[in-house]
Amino acid sequence: MMTKAKVLGAAAAALVALAGSHAAFAEPMPNSENGRYTLSPVSDGVLRLDTRTGVASICTDKGTGWACYAMPDQLAAFDEEIGRLQKDNAALKGELAQREPTVTGKIDEPLPKADSLKPAEPKLADRGRKIEIPRIEIPLPSDRDMDRMMTFVEQAWRRLVEMANRMQKDVAGRI
Repeated sequence: MMTKAKVLGAAAAALVALAGSHAAFAEPMPNSENGRYTLSPVSDGVLRLDTRTGVASICTDKGTGWACYAMPDQLAAFDEEIGRLQKDNAALKGELAQREPTVTGKIDEPLPKADSLKPAEPKLADRGRKIEIPRIEIPLPSDRDMDRMMTFVEQAWRRLVEMANRMQKDVAGRI
């Protein structure tokens, strides 16, 4: 059997071991590891910058030890988004190229002499006859176009009224 002294000694040894293991979990504030990390205090803990990789982390002491969490890299997110948009742009350009035929020929070519909207000159033999002039159809604006135009006119009118009110207040303030 164990004596009381041996039991107390074993219990004391267990307490020392537990205290030592707890000390191992409760690590001190992260060090700079020979200059690899740059540490800067912030309100919640420490900002750690890895000078080799450029990764930034927020380190906090939650009572059980220090824990560092990597901060999201905004430049990588921006680069990823730019790449995605470039792919989308290329795909849309491809779709557009398939829909519409490309214009070929010279850009600086002179315009044709005949105008499709202008009535043709009557021939000498046709001068006595009545000439029928083709009708020109002008498409009316859509409801969406009218709404956009009305919105523009309303905004312009409001700005004009606001400007007149400001001018009236300025003049009244000077008198």
